[in-house]
Parts: sequence; structure tokens; C-alpha cells
Amino acid sequence: MNYRFQNLLGAPYRGGDAVFAGDSPVLLSAVGNRVASTDLAASSSLTLPFESSSNVTRLAVSPSGDFLLAADDNGRALYANLRRRAVLHRVSFKGAPSAVRFSPDGQLIAVAVGKVVQIWRSPGFRKEFFPFHLLRTFPGFAAGVTAFDWSPDSAFLLASCKDLTARLLPVKNGLRGKPFLFLSHRSAVVGAFFATDKKTGRVKGVYTVSKDGAIFTWNLVEGNEDNDTSPPPSPGTPEQGSEQNDAMELDGGSRKRKILGESGNLDTTPLHLAKWELQEKHFFMQSPAKLTACDYHRELDMVVVGFSNGVFGLYQMPDFVCLHLLSISREKITTAIFNSLGNWLVFGCAKLGQLLVWEWRSESYILKQQGHYFDVNCIAYSPDSQLLATGADDNKVKVWTVSSGFCFITFSEHTNAVTAVHFMANNHSLLSASLDGTIRAWDLFRYRNFRTFTTPSPRQFVSLTTDQSGEVICAGTLDSFEIFVWSMKTGRLLDVLSGHEGAVHGLMFSPINAILASSSWDKTVHLWDVFESKGAVETFQHSHDVLTLAYRPDGRQIACSTLDGLINFWDPSDGLLMYTIEGRRDIAGGRLMTDRRSAANTSIGKYFTTLCYSADGSYILAGGNTKYICMYDVGEQVLLRRFQITRNLSLDGVLDFLNSKKMTDAGALDLIDDEDSDVEEGIDQHTRGNLGLGLPGSMANRGRPIARTKCVKFAPTGRSFAAATTDGVLLYSVDESFIFDPTDLDIDVTPELRKRLQKTNTREPLYLAFG
Repeated sequence: MNYRFQNLLGAPYRGGDAVFAGDSPVLLSAVGNRVASTDLAASSSLTLPFESSSNVTRLAVSPSGDFLLAADDNGRALYANLRRRAVLHRVSFKGAPSAVRFSPDGQLIAVAVGKVVQIWRSPGFRKEFFPFHLLRTFPGFAAGVTAFDWSPDSAFLLASCKDLTARLLPVKNGLRGKPFLFLSHRSAVVGAFFATDKKTGRVKGVYTVSKDGAIFTWNLVEGNEDNDTSPPPSPGTPEQGSEQNDAMELDGGSRKRKILGESGNLDTTPLHLAKWELQEKHFFMQSPAKLTACDYHRELDMVVVGFSNGVFGLYQMPDFVCLHLLSISREKITTAIFNSLGNWLVFGCAKLGQLLVWEWRSESYILKQQGHYFDVNCIAYSPDSQLLATGADDNKVKVWTVSSGFCFITFSEHTNAVTAVHFMANNHSLLSASLDGTIRAWDLFRYRNFRTFTTPSPRQFVSLTTDQSGEVICAGTLDSFEIFVWSMKTGRLLDVLSGHEGAVHGLMFSPINAILASSSWDKTVHLWDVFESKGAVETFQHSHDVLTLAYRPDGRQIACSTLDGLINFWDPSDGLLMYTIEGRRDIAGGRLMTDRRSAANTSIGKYFTTLCYSADGSYILAGGNTKYICMYDVGEQVLLRRFQITRNLSLDGVLDFLNSKKMTDAGALDLIDDEDSDVEEGIDQHTRGNLGLGLPGSMANRGRPIARTKCVKFAPTGRSFAAATTDGVLLYSVDESFIFDPTDLDIDVTPELRKRLQKTNTREPLYLAFG
């Protein structure tokens, strides 16, 4: 009963930032309102247990790799301990941050909110009422800030901006003067980076990269202490800070030398007051593609850039030598970063949900993961609970390793949405049904489609099952209301079962005999004897449309869900209704932006679309088109627990009460599409306008995705279950880890084993050792 959130599959990257946790090989990426952690050395992936109130867009990790700052698109941020995986503090920046960066000493955090740059003190280990303290604010930007880079001594901050400039900001106390502006770009500056001298470690130059594919090299001119860098006096303007100037002259100029030498030696001029000159201009020559992501590695003096056409380039500076220029997709690269050593490159593509880690020296992939970029429709556990298969609207079937959280094979032969997946009993083959009119069998050893089952005329399949021996395959259709039966060995069509008057969405064989149960929208559940070909053996009538069904593992009970929110339990041998669970109040929750009624009064979504028994048959899971998954005790017909799949306010149907301030005469503010908005395109902003294919009357989906559950499945071991939701595939488990850890064994087991070994029975000590 103590099921807790374990992992999130199906979405390694959804836009926003991707960062490394210090010098470790742990890669952090934003996945909806959660943060995914991928250990590249151990080849495992997990999702941190906490979640934000909306989609996470900006990530920053302290230099030690211990603390994480995750900011969402509503301006709320979480400050978490990565080792404990616990949230320490929460703060609101009053606006969506466009860039977040820790200083190299870990004491400061730079945050860009709108046209303002804020410098915050990083929370320490001491207990404080409000640990976040705003130290300085830099206004004056004409447009939003895109990226930050700190100087090695944490005294200066380089901010790139959409107003075609990069600004050098003095951050440390005692540094006076206006920020220095790097001008000459003709497009928005995507990144600006400090270049240091490898021997002394001092700043010697700056690189600025713009959106039109230009990189400018700026050099620091030495020996300019005699130059007057102060602005000319304005007539009629009173002198400001005259008392400070007099005080500085009174103490013999010692204070002046101290202020100017705050960032290094006492004789050096601060960087923002020094003289800079534009040395070189280089161009990447990728027009009409725009430069969308860039990063700089200071020790290697290398720049990596990503473009909107899926091309990335690696260049050696300052000579601008192209080391690699490759294409990874045709979609926009939304993030490109180095690791701390500089041997790995990380690329993220938000539209495809793709995350790549590439070692540029050996030209090999360290990680190559891509999730489903449309909704996951169906899931299935393998008989040993080690693998999980998913099918989605993007026409793909993916197989995941549950313990590591990685997808190891993708089948893309289907030409329409995949509606059902099913593992064979031998654990080596997988079946999938699709709306393209085919049932495909996949070999998990050779990773190929070894058999395809079709019908004489095209049909759309929405349900799939096999008998216990795996010799007979049955599939239900959406359009012809028939059930097709094939032979697995020969691939021939054996029989067509007719009798339903609606779409056959539920199909399952009895675990103990060859009886096939089917549910349909015609308000009936039929039992068929497939091998005897006698037609429907039994029919169970209902008062509303039957949406799905499930057999209890012992085969002595059938549960079916109806459109009025009821779960009916039938005895298949006697044909009697055993009892009924009314779940309308249990699953109700959340109000859509387009609803005219409140969440309590509306009848939309108050029914279950997917059911699954636990391994022992004592519990049943039920999910539907709301934010809840309900677990019921079958014997007592009571609600045991209700799981909320998400608290992400970026999804529709999460709030029970809507804010009336967001309702206008034109409709909800969130539904009004701004065509001129420069929103980063991610999966959650990914519209389905291209699905209409330009047909008359087709309209793009401009609304937010709806929080719902399309499929739930218990693992055969009974220790975990999976749910296919809008965010991805959620895994809930009783155990802390899916992997057996020998270090968890207690030392007290050894003396007990010696006592048991002295007896004749040798099995009992063996069971005790592994128990």
C-alpha cells in the first residue's frame, strides 16, 4: 500500500536548461515541472521526488554540485539539496527568469527577470527566516537578458542581452562606475563569455555570440591606467558623490587604489573601467538558420554552437578553427553545453524531446535518449517486470529498462497512432496495435518486425490481447465493431467475431481458460469461446457505455468501467453481478479553462477509462481523464488511496477553482494565442496544428495539455505500477530501488544461518539469506 513516486519515463528532456552537477557525470534536465537526473557513469536515470508548481525552465547548480536552483515559468524557484533530494527553500522572483547562474565561489546567484539583473546571496547552512537576500539590482536593459557568465574571481558578471549588446557588470562591493557595453552586433546576443590567460588565470578577453551566427573577439588593452575612462561632465548637472571624492583625496588615494584593485592586484584597473577593443569578427555561415544555443569551455578555449536547423559546430578559439560541424536532427537545438572536463557535449531538442551526450574526441555517443513527443496511449510490463513497453500518438513503440529508466529500442514502422501493446509470455517478443490497420510482432533479440497481421479491408485497431499459450492473437476495432483472431505461428486470419454494435475498447483473455472477454460502447460485455467458435457464450448488459474491462489474475472475476462512473464486478462462471463501486466522487477533480460549470457540478471526466488488478487481485487501480488515480479494495469496495499524478499548473484540469481575473470577453487569457510571442518551443507548448494537414475545418490545439491518465498497469511482481499520463509514464513503487543491493543485508543474518545449517533442511537458510 505504501506506493511512492519512483521515476518518470518517456521524457528525458522537455525544453529549458540542462546542466551538470559540478564536476560529477550527473546531468540534470528539466522535464515538465520535475527535474530528471541522469548518471552517465552508472548509465541510470531517475527523477527527483519534488515538483514545482509549473514547468521548470531554468536550472543552476552550485560549483560544489550540492545545491540546485530550479525556476519555473511563473517565477517560483526551488532551492534543493541534490544529495538529500530535498527542498530546502522556496522563493519567488516575481517574474519568469530568463537566466540563472551561480558565481564560481558559490556565494552569489545572478538572476535575470525581465529587463533587470538581480544579484542574490546564496543561502547558507545556517537557519534564517528568509535565506534569500537581494544584494544588488542592475536595471537599464532595453530587452530581456539571455545568458550569464561570471569572471573567475566572482567580481564581474557578463550579461548578454536581446538589445544587441553584452554588458560587463561590476558585482562585488566597492566597485563603482557604469557597466561597460560591448556593441557592434546586428542581432540579439545569445551568449557572452570571459576568456582567461592559462598561465595567470586573469581575464584577457571576451567572446560575444549573436543570433545571426556571428562571434566577436574582444581584447583587454593593458596599460591604460592613464586614460580617462570617466564620462564627460554634463553642463548644469550637480556633482554626485563629491564627498566620497574628497574623502578619497584626504587619505592620500589609498582608498582609490583599494577600490580599483578589488578584483585582483592593486595596480590593475577594474574590467568595466578598462579599455576593450574589437579584435576579430567571425561568422558561422549557417543562414538562414538562426543560432539558438552556445557554450564556451574556458580551459580548452572552445566554443560549441547549435542552430535552428539541427546543426551544431565545435570551434577552437581564438583562431576560429572548425573541429566538427554535424547535424543531429532537423529541429531547433535548444541547449548546448560542455561538461567540466570539456570532453562531452550535451545537446537538447525540445520539440523532439531529445537529449544527446556526445564525446567529440572519439566521435561517439555517451547518451542518446528521445521520449515520445505526443501522448503515451498504452503501456505493458514484461512478465519478469524488468521491461516496460510504451506506445504513443507519434506512431512509435519504445521499450524501456525499468531499473535504469533508459529506452534501449524504438520501433517506428507504424504509420499511425499506437493504441495497444502486449508482451508475449516468453518475454522475447512484443505485439503492438495501431490505427494504421496492422498488428505487428517485434523480436526483442534481433530488434525487428518479424510478423505483421492485417485484415482483408483496412481497420483501425484499439485493443489487443493473446491467450496464455501465445498461439492466438485477438484485436478489437474502432470502426467495424469486430474482433479479429489470428494464428501467431502462421499469421493467418482464423476468425472474425461479430456481435458488438460499438467500438471494442476492452479485450482480455481469461488467465485460467480460453474464454475471451470484450467490452464495447454498445453497453455490453461479451464472453467468447474462441476455440469452439460458438459465438458469444455470455453477455452482460449495462445501463451505460462500457469503456474498459480487466480480469482478476485468478480468472474468477471481471471488472468493467461504465460511462456513469461505476465499476461493476461480474462472476464470469455464473454470470452474476457481484457488487458495484461508485467512483464519480473519487475521481472528480480539476476544472478545465473552457468549462462553464465548476469542478463539483460538471459531469465531464467523472468516469474511469483504464482498470488494472494488482498481482494478488485484492486491489484494483482505476484512472481516467482527471488528475487522480484511485486504488480500491476489491473485497470491501472502499477507496484505499488516491494518487494525484501532477501538480503542474501548466497543465489544464489541475486547479479546482479558476482565477476570474484571467477570464476576458475573448475567453481565458491562457487560450489566447499570441503569434508574435517569442516563447521557447517545447513539448508542453507543442501545438498539433500540423495534424490537420490543412483540411477544411481543422483547427490547431491552442490550449494547454489536459492532465489525465490513459493507461495503468501493475507489475507482475506486484511491487510497483506504472501510469501513462500527460507528463509521461509515472512509476510508483513500494521499494526504494528496483535493484537488489547486497549491502542492505544485515550482519545478524550470519549467526542465524549457521544455526539453520546444522539442521537437515538446507533450503531454509538459503531463503533466509535472500529474504
